[in-house]
Amino acid sequence: MRLHRLGITAFGPFGATHEIDFDALSAAGIFLLHGPTGAGKTSVLDAVCYGLYGAVPGARQSPGTSLRSDHAPADLPTEIRLELTVGGRRLEITRSPAQPRPKKKGDGYTTEKAQSRLREYVADEGWRALSRSSQEIGEEITQLIGMSRDQFCQVVLLPQGDFARFLRADAEARGKLLGRLFDTRRFAAVEEHLAELRRAAGTQVRAGDERILAVAQRIAQAAGPAAEEHPLPGVQPGDPGLAGAVLEWAATARSGARERLDIAACVLSAAEARQSAARQALDAERELAGLQQRYAETRRRATEVEAGREEHDQAQERLRRARKADLVAPALELREEAGRAHRRAGAASDRYRAGLPGELADAGAEQLTALERRLREELGGLDAARRAERRSAEIDSERAALERQAGVDDELIRDAQSWLAGWETTRHRLLARIEAAQEAATRAELLAGRLDPARRRLDAARRRDALAARVSEAEDRLTAAREDALTTGEAWLRLRERRLRDIAAELARELVEGEACPVCGSAGHPEPARAGDGHVDQATEDAAQAAHRRAEQARTEAEHALGAVRERYAAARAEAADNPDGQTADAAGGSPSAGSEPTVGALTELVDTLTREHAEAYRTATGTHAAREALAAAEREQEQRAGDRQQAERRAAARTSRREGLDAEQAALAEALAQARGGSSSVTEHAALLQRRVALLVEAAGALREEESAAARLKEADDRLADAAFRAGFDTPRDAAATMLPDSRQRALQHRIDAWQAESAAVTDRLAEADARTAAGRPPADPGAAQSVYDRAERLLRDGAGAHTAARERCAELGRLSRRAADEVRALGPVREEYERIARLAGLTAGTSADNERKMRLESYVLAARLEQVAAAATARLRRMSSGRYTLVHSDARTGGRRAGLGLHVIDAWTGRERDTATLSGGETFFASLALALGLADVVTDEAGGVRLDTLFIDEGFGSLDDQTLDEVLDVLDSLRERDRSVGIVSHVADLRRRIPAQLEVVKERHGSAVRHRAADGVSG
Repeated sequence: MRLHRLGITAFGPFGATHEIDFDALSAAGIFLLHGPTGAGKTSVLDAVCYGLYGAVPGARQSPGTSLRSDHAPADLPTEIRLELTVGGRRLEITRSPAQPRPKKKGDGYTTEKAQSRLREYVADEGWRALSRSSQEIGEEITQLIGMSRDQFCQVVLLPQGDFARFLRADAEARGKLLGRLFDTRRFAAVEEHLAELRRAAGTQVRAGDERILAVAQRIAQAAGPAAEEHPLPGVQPGDPGLAGAVLEWAATARSGARERLDIAACVLSAAEARQSAARQALDAERELAGLQQRYAETRRRATEVEAGREEHDQAQERLRRARKADLVAPALELREEAGRAHRRAGAASDRYRAGLPGELADAGAEQLTALERRLREELGGLDAARRAERRSAEIDSERAALERQAGVDDELIRDAQSWLAGWETTRHRLLARIEAAQEAATRAELLAGRLDPARRRLDAARRRDALAARVSEAEDRLTAAREDALTTGEAWLRLRERRLRDIAAELARELVEGEACPVCGSAGHPEPARAGDGHVDQATEDAAQAAHRRAEQARTEAEHALGAVRERYAAARAEAADNPDGQTADAAGGSPSAGSEPTVGALTELVDTLTREHAEAYRTATGTHAAREALAAAEREQEQRAGDRQQAERRAAARTSRREGLDAEQAALAEALAQARGGSSSVTEHAALLQRRVALLVEAAGALREEESAAARLKEADDRLADAAFRAGFDTPRDAAATMLPDSRQRALQHRIDAWQAESAAVTDRLAEADARTAAGRPPADPGAAQSVYDRAERLLRDGAGAHTAARERCAELGRLSRRAADEVRALGPVREEYERIARLAGLTAGTSADNERKMRLESYVLAARLEQVAAAATARLRRMSSGRYTLVHSDARTGGRRAGLGLHVIDAWTGRERDTATLSGGETFFASLALALGLADVVTDEAGGVRLDTLFIDEGFGSLDDQTLDEVLDVLDSLRERDRSVGIVSHVADLRRRIPAQLEVVKERHGSAVRHRAADGVSG
């Protein structure tokens, strides 16, 4: 994979559109990406990752983080365009995140959805569109590169901080990173799957054992007393001998149950014979008692029938007369209905006559009908008058509406004239406001340009004043150090001279009698020199010399400290005086000097003044948009008010013509209505009076006719009732009415008559039975004694039958449960074998089996193999970076209870010993982690199918290297060009800008960052 060009628009700190030519940068093999902190170096790498995968690396992809630049104008959309070659294909990916944009209609913003486009360059056709689906593009790029986003960020965008932590991390942390890069989830899934299979198989085995024990418990319940004599052995689920113990115990229970069944059969046979004899004796006694009771009951009923004979005859006579009276009932009901109708009609006639005028109180129905017809004719002639009256009311409403409209339009005209009179004043005021805001914006920009330098000068003045005291202190310390060095030097020289004077005495102390003198060679020592007072020995001289050396070292350090403080003081004075060349320092460049330098108070006052003026100017300038909006709104209102006034004047002229036409129509209608109203206040009121009179006449005439008809029906009903009573045999209709009975009373009488006759017949029949008369002559029966004998026999039989049934069912249940237990044991055999096989395999992969000597999980085993490959690939570069001193090796040992196989050690060739990577120094840790990162990149690349990674980026960390090690690291990186690779180094180290000619500089500016290319032969923007 090789990157060619990257286009960044409104992304992160980049507020405009910037192009990065990776082909030009990669021509030198190694290029440098540098710039100040916060300029956006990392954002360039984020843009590459976003172009490929639609997301930025790590925590920068948090939900609340926006990729859009705060410096970008509203109409410039955020976009990343990346051109690269991967898998032999030249592709161009363009991506835009979800972002706000101004609405096409109206004010405000709307959210634009994220978009993606993929194009491929074909030699004969040029650029050809492939897809606009973000998901399809992501799948295509991931398949071509062969790495996920996390792998790409770890392998191509080499984050050195992560690998330094990886180098020093424990086995668990290494396992997490390697698992994410090499995607060992499938091996962990195998472990989990086998563990799940083991749990499932174990559950099945336990369930089978529990089912066997459950069947055994049911066998114990079914066996009853036999289970108490031979209880179930104490076995638990999982016991190897559980199945055999249960089957043997079940056979013993079945044998005891069969013996109890034979005993219960003999007892049942004897009880059945006794119960049969008792049953026959009980039936005979019950039959005799029943016949004797039946005969006594029959005699009692015969006495009751004879006592009710007279009442029976009376009821028959009353029922006969009531049925004759039923023949008169229709005529009697007709008479009562006619009487009620006649009374209602008379009351209605009297009520309506009371409402008629006095002259019509005695009028007949025909006279009232004639008067009604005349009033209806008069009422029909009032329709035209009612329409005229309604029109007159409508004219009044229209005139009132015209008056209201006139009042509204007059008010509108007065308001518009009043507002338009001050229009020019308002317009000039708003224009002046806009001009003032524009001038304030210009002034704010000028003040902003002066404010930042003033603030820097104020900070420098504060540092200058603080450093002035430190210069004085450093000078005092230097003076003291010089005096101390001079004093200790003189003391050392004095002691040295005294020791040289007494050196003969020091040599004499070492002379041995009979041995040659080291000075003269004589074996005799007649007068050895003796030490005088204040003799100085070697130790005293060495102590004085060491004190002098410490004093000299302190003096040197004081000189260096004074020089450093003076440099910082001079720089602060120059910056505070706004003089980069530092001409405000004294000629010696040393101690502070007073003069015309600006004071902190003066600079503070200047900064406060500029800040206040800038804030006021900015506040005024922010009103530019509001002032323009106010002017536009005022112009729209002026046009609206002028148009409203013109429309109101046109409506006033139209209302005058309409008012004159309504006045003429109103006069004509008033003359016609005066004739139609009569004595009423309105035509409607006069018509309502006529309608009420017509309705009263109609109702009164109808009531008179109904009264005459009801009287005729009443006379006819009286005649028919008298005739019906005579034919039924009654003297008067009143006698017939007194004899009548309701249907319910007649049915009750008939039931009483029928019941007496039925009872009389039944008693006669039962008195004729011969068996009952014979039984009555025998001694009284005693069924209670026979019942007691039978109950005892029945109870014994029931107990025997229950015992026999229980024994038979117990034998059958024991046989069924024994077969079921045998079936469960046979079914559990293969399940237990499968569980043991799976448990062995799961324990092996999980590292818990005794067969797994290193107790290493399957995933850890795979990761250990990958780590071994990474260590081997990293060692090839680490040995070159460390001049053959260090070698990376991986360890299978378990440390501190953590998982084995992921240890990482370094072998130091200078000592020949293996030690922990945590003991490496800062620079050693950097190039070791860099070698590890490059080795990991090679292994992950091979894992991804051998995809070529022609462009790599390496993050910070070069500042911890010395010059020699830096040269060796750069040589290793330069060797990557052997496979036509290019390496981009992201670093702040100033020395790298001298060593690496091809550079991409990210510049931090007020309106957003920018990029500058520096090729090997020059600079391009």
